[in-house]
Amino acid sequence: MKILIACEYSGTVREAFSKLGHDAWSCDILETEIPGNHLQCDVREIIGDGWDMMIAHPPCTYLANSGVCWLWNKDGSRNEDRWQKLKEGAEFFKALLDAPIPLIAIENPIPHKYAVKLIGRKYDQCIQPYQFGHTESKATCLWLKGLPKLKATNDVKEKWKRLPKNEAQRLHYLPPGPERAKLRSKTFQGVAQAMAEQWGNLPTETKRSICA
Repeated sequence: MKILIACEYSGTVREAFSKLGHDAWSCDILETEIPGNHLQCDVREIIGDGWDMMIAHPPCTYLANSGVCWLWNKDGSRNEDRWQKLKEGAEFFKALLDAPIPLIAIENPIPHKYAVKLIGRKYDQCIQPYQFGHTESKATCLWLKGLPKLKATNDVKEKWKRLPKNEAQRLHYLPPGPERAKLRSKTFQGVAQAMAEQWGNLPTETKRSICA
């Protein structure tokens, strides 16, 4: 399949699909961190180029529930700049969700209610890294079009629960700095592998019924 990994510069998901023989391309305004098929541009410029599947990781800064408090100033008034950026972020998200591509998965952290309203619908699934072999937590929501929910591949939740808090929630405790956002946004290898194996190898009959 011809697969677009939108808003990805790490190459993690792209390479998981490429290794299974797919024509997978990542796209981001940043250059790729590892060699491979990469388009450095605004994904909206190439979204209509005949892709069979798209997995997208749009920016979450203004959509995530963790930042909802910043929509208001300290005096209780609306932070109009923040609301405008929320609107722009939701419009970009919807452009991906409504793309003319048969199979779509969009991942983001848990959104706040204002983002859900602007996007138009709630997510279909929420997954955790510990369901895919990583002893860490990072609630990741998936909006799906034509794709089944991901199935856990290696649930290590019990092992994760026994870890110290700073290890179990490593990403939350990362120190401030230029690399923090990059590290927090990178897809876990186990999740990328599950996407490639489960969505890249759908039975032919399933693909036909989805695309019909």
